[in-house]
Amino acid sequence: MLIILIFAFNIYPNPHKRRVSHMENINELKAQLSMPKEIVILSHRNPDGDAIGSSLGLYWFLKNQGHKVQVIFPSEYPAFVSWMPDADQIAICDLDKEFAFRCIRNAQMIFCLDFNALDRIDPMEDEVNESKAYKVMIDHHMYPEGFADFMLSKTDCSSTCELIYEFADMLGKSNLVDGKIADCLFTGIITDTGSFKYNIHPSTMRVAAALLERGANNDFIQEEIFNSMREKELRLLGHCLYNRMEIIEELETGIIWLTKDDFEKFDIQRGDTEGVVNFILKLKKVKIAAFIKEQPTIIKLSLRSKGDFSVQQVATKYFKGGGHKNASGGYFYGTLKSCIERFKKGVKSQLELEKTTS
Repeated sequence: MLIILIFAFNIYPNPHKRRVSHMENINELKAQLSMPKEIVILSHRNPDGDAIGSSLGLYWFLKNQGHKVQVIFPSEYPAFVSWMPDADQIAICDLDKEFAFRCIRNAQMIFCLDFNALDRIDPMEDEVNESKAYKVMIDHHMYPEGFADFMLSKTDCSSTCELIYEFADMLGKSNLVDGKIADCLFTGIITDTGSFKYNIHPSTMRVAAALLERGANNDFIQEEIFNSMREKELRLLGHCLYNRMEIIEELETGIIWLTKDDFEKFDIQRGDTEGVVNFILKLKKVKIAAFIKEQPTIIKLSLRSKGDFSVQQVATKYFKGGGHKNASGGYFYGTLKSCIERFKKGVKSQLELEKTTS
């Protein structure tokens, strides 16, 4: 089990900041939150259910304590989470960069959720770097950068939403998690675990139970996330499975790809392909899955796996990406054909490596 709980750069030193002990740092954080502050909450480009759930859950947790809070994403969020309370108040930097930058410059505190490297929030990276605001990182991805004053990082945690509940408990204020906050946090746990199918730990179930006790509406959330597809999305899924899926049995691997023409034909928008990669893993003989999307200037990959195979290694070595052992992503510049071949080569190489080290 790999757990990182970092306070004031004990592992990632910053010469411009004084070192403080564990309890001093907790007290410093509590002091920062003891009076109303102007707070900005940031999450990564192409936000998913965990990014949105953790951001809006923390937004309500802080807002209910009298803070002025603004959530900002680099890019738009998918439609299937638009039901979440105050989702329409989220600022999108791509649509209004001036407003996003002004909020960051005015912020007294900045919370960075579901990402651990500032290049994930382009083009806001420089603004956050230059800000004198007190910075908090809460995240569950590997290899965190040390840009924050307070870091809560657990790489074996199911989701950032799970960590937000732990954060509230750490502050001694988990009693302030109401039904609205619980709905947001439960959403992120559901989406990052595939409805409790993977990346589950005892702590995940304990937090989920606590959220249900505090009013999370499981039936409603499951319906909104998984049973609210549009006809276009269902037809696109059929196209992916029938026309765009390749199974490589000797590698126990499945690939679905979409071309630029597919994006135009089906009018694919952000969120329309959410979860497609997981359908490949429904095949018993498949342990490794890739969903590869050819876009105008870049090719993006979503990688998943069952068991011990690390798609995180493939994403890092071959596609300048990363993530988790069983769920990662990356990108590629070049042709779709060469990207697919590179992925196959990466999987074969990683399988051979894992065989020799097992």
